[in-house]
Amino acid sequence: MKAGVVVIGRNEGRHLNQCLHSLIKEKEVDCMVYVDSGSTDNSLEIADSFKISIVELDSIIPYSAARARNAGLAYLLQAKPDIPFVQFVDGDCEISPGWLALAERELEIQSDLAVVCGTLRERFPNLSVYHQLCAIEWNQPSGEIEFSGGIAMMRVTALQQVGGFNPTLIAGEEPELCYRLRQQEWKIIRLQSDMAWHDAQMTHFTQWWKRSIRSGYAYAQVFWLHKDKPKSLWEKENLSNWFWGLLMPLLTIISIKPTYGYSLGGLLFVYMLLAYKIHKYMQQRNFSSRESMIYALFCVLGKFPNMFGQSSFLINQLLEKFKFI
Repeated sequence: MKAGVVVIGRNEGRHLNQCLHSLIKEKEVDCMVYVDSGSTDNSLEIADSFKISIVELDSIIPYSAARARNAGLAYLLQAKPDIPFVQFVDGDCEISPGWLALAERELEIQSDLAVVCGTLRERFPNLSVYHQLCAIEWNQPSGEIEFSGGIAMMRVTALQQVGGFNPTLIAGEEPELCYRLRQQEWKIIRLQSDMAWHDAQMTHFTQWWKRSIRSGYAYAQVFWLHKDKPKSLWEKENLSNWFWGLLMPLLTIISIKPTYGYSLGGLLFVYMLLAYKIHKYMQQRNFSSRESMIYALFCVLGKFPNMFGQSSFLINQLLEKFKFI
């Protein structure tokens, strides 16, 4: 196998053991590195037991998935400069049998292909409603796509052309990378094949809320990076979160007195209408009525933490600007 493998993680514990075992089973893999972001559990010991190379990131610079993936790729290229492809894997994922060979073959066939991914499965979809949400989010159509997730095989020359992942991003680094790749006429595809199994480890509302805030921050940060481009990334998502997460509630509060409180009912109605619209769309994608309802409700609710995340980014930008005045 020509492809190398970069595994990233922090405090993954037993999941890392499953991840590395699934990769070791692919006997053709002879170039692999684990990049650790300051684990305090036994992750380093687990990686060492598999006799693979380990890179420990310096804690002086803030940790990020983008930084870890860049460090892993740099290590592979130093060890094997002519490596053509690299499979990125998060430590909480288990690669499906045969995926690496399938992805590599696709990259060899299509010379204009930069990224190939497959179906990411949630290992315990019924453990919590949040695991169900992840399972729904990852159930995407195959074919040419705009961007992949972090679990994907990529062409090294394409990564080098655009400078790899952006290490300043706290999230959304994969869509941002794919955006830059597409600007250079590279293609990204999703195959209709199982790629990996994932354990979301999300059972509490607060975990989902924090994840949604982080997503909102990423929406704003990535949009800001490319705001001057002809086709900016995530402009629609940012506007939607501002509208539903801030503008509509503010207008409702302002209208409470003149409408004798009826504006509250109107607000509830328009949110229900939005949820219904999303529900119908998901059913058209062949999700069950229950799955569509869960996804629709959390999409609407997610507007609020997304808006908080976007607000946090905006405040940080203003503080950074005024610091030099």
